[in-house]
Amino acid sequence: MLRHREMALLPLLILLCFFSSLAAKGGRFARLGINYGTLGDDLPSAARSVALLRSLGAGAVKIYDANPAILRALAGTRLRVSIMVPNEIIPSLGTNASLADAWVAAYLTPFYPAVRVRYLLVGNEILSYTSLASSTWPFLVPAMVNIHRSLIARSIRDVKVSTTFAMDALGISFPPSAGAFRSDIAEPVIRPLLRFLHKTRSYYFVDAYPYLAWASNPSSIRLDYALFTANSSFNYFDPGSKLTYTNLLDQMLDAVAAAMGRLGFGDVRMAVAETGWPNAGDLDQIGANVHNAATYNRNLVQRMAARPAAGTPARPGALMPVFIFSLYNENQKPGPGTERHWGLLYPHGKMAYDVDLSGRRPLASYPSLPPPENNEPYKGRIWCVFGGGRRAASNATAVGAALAYACGQGNGTCDEIRPGGPCHKPNTIVSHASYAFNSYWQLFRRAGATCFFDGLALQTKTDPSYGSCKYRSLAN
Repeated sequence: MLRHREMALLPLLILLCFFSSLAAKGGRFARLGINYGTLGDDLPSAARSVALLRSLGAGAVKIYDANPAILRALAGTRLRVSIMVPNEIIPSLGTNASLADAWVAAYLTPFYPAVRVRYLLVGNEILSYTSLASSTWPFLVPAMVNIHRSLIARSIRDVKVSTTFAMDALGISFPPSAGAFRSDIAEPVIRPLLRFLHKTRSYYFVDAYPYLAWASNPSSIRLDYALFTANSSFNYFDPGSKLTYTNLLDQMLDAVAAAMGRLGFGDVRMAVAETGWPNAGDLDQIGANVHNAATYNRNLVQRMAARPAAGTPARPGALMPVFIFSLYNENQKPGPGTERHWGLLYPHGKMAYDVDLSGRRPLASYPSLPPPENNEPYKGRIWCVFGGGRRAASNATAVGAALAYACGQGNGTCDEIRPGGPCHKPNTIVSHASYAFNSYWQLFRRAGATCFFDGLALQTKTDPSYGSCKYRSLAN
């Protein structure tokens, strides 16, 4: 989700067309939106969640499927709504216009216009998965075209159709003025996509996470530059465009704008489908804490709520829809710990930190934040052990499946817990799971393995070794 560039100056005529297009239906977002995901087993009801959205001052919400309960809860509110179309049905929608029309009939028209749907986003970051290159990529734009035609046939003209891409759609992203799409997608996917967006006056939706860019290279990117708090002495001057950047998000967005301009579509409007900062993470994940998350999102709100709009250096004054990720910490999301800690709210509805998405609250009025404790890389040893609690421990099926998976990866992962091994006793499924989880993670973490196991595992700084049973560990 990280890369950067944009073109030098747009001709005056294109600029005038660009800014006039902002007044098109579905084009203005007075307040930031929120991504409302549901990958948690302890989240509030849809009705309660919508009430919480409104209490945060949100002006819009993006949901990851056409969930009827959520859509019913949104009916009659003033929230603008974005609905995602699942990745797996893109090929069907792209090859069969009737199926696309049936999807619109089943998932949009029963709720529209009581629900203020403004965007249908066909697929989520599909260009990040090369496994979908043959099965899905060729059908993306045809699916969008078919859905758009269905909308027009129903005289629905205030719902824009688009898709979302991560920053890895760019092959070159730095400096921003050098931004270019990957060679494998530029012509077969991106050019026809941009042609469609231009024709329908829709938006290019990008998932832009300064946290991911900074965390992958903290020695080269300043944290305050990623958090919108750097002073002018740390601005970045782009030698190609002669533009000056004060923050990392603007760099990322202008890299995308440059890439679009390089294909001849510099007038296509841009929206931020996802951005944010994690409020916690694994021990070895730098900078994921409440202090940084609150700082980033509060500053983002102030920047995006400013009128006249700040835009970006390459697109000054440009208004764009922006959706913060996410409403909740979602405990069932796989991957590293940050994946489960992007929420503005904890699952029970308590705020992770104060933030007003309306942009009316001055930054100075917020209470002080806890100091960050992990803005430097963790240097000690870490282990991965069973941490599912009593409820999970009583689910022998789930623990047994995770244990079997860890032990089934070879490389002697579970030799020590076999009968006669130094870690066989105590002969309990929880004890064996702890050893297996750690052994698997230590062996394969460099290849991308995570300490999760469907929520059954957690990291610890405390060595779980006992007696002659020694748990492996690698220093970070």
